[in-house]
Amino acid sequence: MNKLPQPSDRAYVPFVSVENMMRLVHSIGLERMLVEMADYIEEDFRRWPLFDKTPRVAAHSPVGVIELMPTSDGEQYAFKYVNGHPTNTKSGLQTVTAFGLLADVATGYPTLLSEMTVLTAIRTAATSAMVAKHLAPKGARTMAMIGNGAQSEFQSLAMKAVVGIDTVRLYDIDRAATEKAARNLAGQGLTVVTCTTPEDAMEGAEIITTCTADKQYATILNDNMVGEGVHINAIGGDCPGKTELAPAILHRSSIFVEYPPQTRIEGEIQQLDEDHPVTELWQVILGEAEGRVSSRQITLFDSVGFAIEDFSALRYVRDRLEGTALFDQLDMLADPDDPRDLFGMLQRAKG
Repeated sequence: MNKLPQPSDRAYVPFVSVENMMRLVHSIGLERMLVEMADYIEEDFRRWPLFDKTPRVAAHSPVGVIELMPTSDGEQYAFKYVNGHPTNTKSGLQTVTAFGLLADVATGYPTLLSEMTVLTAIRTAATSAMVAKHLAPKGARTMAMIGNGAQSEFQSLAMKAVVGIDTVRLYDIDRAATEKAARNLAGQGLTVVTCTTPEDAMEGAEIITTCTADKQYATILNDNMVGEGVHINAIGGDCPGKTELAPAILHRSSIFVEYPPQTRIEGEIQQLDEDHPVTELWQVILGEAEGRVSSRQITLFDSVGFAIEDFSALRYVRDRLEGTALFDQLDMLADPDDPRDLFGMLQRAKG
């Protein structure tokens, strides 16, 4: 079994490859991992004021976006590199890819480097379910999953494991995506219903999750499609110029966000005035603000993904690596015997 590097051996950094991340997921069990990661994320939301927070640093192009997402709790630092390129699937590429790093604030030395394409899908689903646990109608059993791409199965299983749904109603403009999601969810303990219209998908749903990929102002849900008392989990609108909900839905909803300075740039609320009231989730979790207060209320989680969630995910992975063989040791930090003699170390390597 590998041991994580000790302070005396910090030239080596644990690296979790895609292959090892998948092995880690299977060794833990996906639903258990979703539940445990949701707990980690909620724990860090409870510490929200401790973290350094900034909107992610984004480089936009006509075809997509590349972003860096940094944060720190004063003891550990993390960042994620992530892209979002909706047209990639036409070339057989992923819409979203990512990797991330965790580091020790006291020394600046990295303590973990990890793939985060798979991990981001899991942490996004875990965040959605953690939020729904606080905001969705009590006893919710049915979710409409609008958009059946790479996130849909993770979202469905997270809502099952954390919230307790037993039925998912699938809809995508691409019928092949819906059929893919239905195949993947078969035998996972959910009743899976494939639908031909979004209206059909939302029939009887207490939770509505929207997760579409096009980088444009879109109206996936019209106002007349959304009845009273539902919880909307809007996760597809995650950059400037990309939305999924009709503005009228926003005006009827109690809106909950991760970090307002980022969400007002990237989320559904970019369609609203800058002073439109929203509630930060950490305040609900700590009991400092109200969440769901009536059975007729529409709650909306305007999720764009925030760096603290990635911090939680990386922290979770690092805690689960000890005693496993599910990582490699990368020799990525120069470590001369004399810290002042980097040149001498280079010269000695000639021989």
